[in-house]
Amino acid sequence: MSSQYKLLSLLICLVLVGITGALGAMASVDAKVFYASLSQPSWAPPPWLFGPVWTALYLMMALSLWRYGQSPGKQKWPQRLFLLQLGVNALWSWLFFSWHQGALAMLDVLALLVLIGACIRGFYPVNRLAAWLLVPYLAWVSFAALLTFSLWQGNSHLLG
Repeated sequence: MSSQYKLLSLLICLVLVGITGALGAMASVDAKVFYASLSQPSWAPPPWLFGPVWTALYLMMALSLWRYGQSPGKQKWPQRLFLLQLGVNALWSWLFFSWHQGALAMLDVLALLVLIGACIRGFYPVNRLAAWLLVPYLAWVSFAALLTFSLWQGNSHLLG
C-alpha cells in the first residue's frame, strides 16, 4: 500500500468521524443552557469536560477505523457496524439536547453500547490496536449511559 493511499484513507476516517461530531454539535448548540437547567447527580462531570473528552474519543475512533481498514484479513461487517454506531452516536445528541426525549436517548445509548462492543469484537481478531482504541469510547459511553439514565429519571418533567 502506498503512503499516499494510507494518508488518504486516514483523512477519510477522520472526516467520517468528524461529521459525526459535527452532527452532534449541531444538536448541542443550546446544550450548555439546557444541561445547566437539569437537576444533576453529584457525580456528574462539569460541562467543560465533555468537549475535550469527545475530541480525544473521536480521534481514537478515527484511528481505530483506519487501523482496521489497513489490516490484511479485514471483513466488511465490522466496518459497517462502525458506520452504524457513528449514526447512533450522533442521534443521541438530537434525542437528548434538541428533542428532549430522555427515554429514546436512553434506548439510543444502550444500542450504542452494544454496537461499540460488537465493533471491538469484530476488530480484535484482525487488529488488536484498532479494538483497544475503542475501549475508552466504550468506557465513556458506559458512563454516559448511567448519566443519561440519572438525568432522565431526575428530570422527567423536562426529558419526557
